[in-house]
Amino acid sequence: MPHVATYVRLAQHAEQALADSFRTVAEGHPQQADIFYTCRALAAMSDAHVAALKPLTRRYQEQTDAEDLEEPERLHTAGLPAIRQGQVGLLRDLQDLHLLATLVQTTWTVLAQGAQGLRDSELLQVATDSNTETSRQLSWLVTRMKAAAPQALIVAP
Repeated sequence: MPHVATYVRLAQHAEQALADSFRTVAEGHPQQADIFYTCRALAAMSDAHVAALKPLTRRYQEQTDAEDLEEPERLHTAGLPAIRQGQVGLLRDLQDLHLLATLVQTTWTVLAQGAQGLRDSELLQVATDSNTETSRQLSWLVTRMKAAAPQALIVAP
């Protein structure tokens, strides 16, 4: 089961990057109250996903050779190190968050399929619940990008 361990670790790294990136955007755009508070709430959601994965990470790590666990590090994606300024910057930050959240969602989808094949009900529950919440994160990002786009693209700074 080395590939399941790879994807469990990938989910953990991607969710942590997403949580950290939501916090970066929240702290970087404090003048936008909805961005600040919602991004912090969405970061907490991803933090909960990381916490739910910890026992699964330990379990699958024990069943896998140490050299097989190197793969997630190569697959690891970087989050947003800093925010961009202005309305166009906010729009681009939201797009970056959307890309990260999409990676997270597809990883949960893959893990859910693997969990079904393994008949691992615990992994299936974590993947299904986390995927549902990631869909909520993505929905908010799309809605907020739609709201930000006219201001960012049409109105002169």
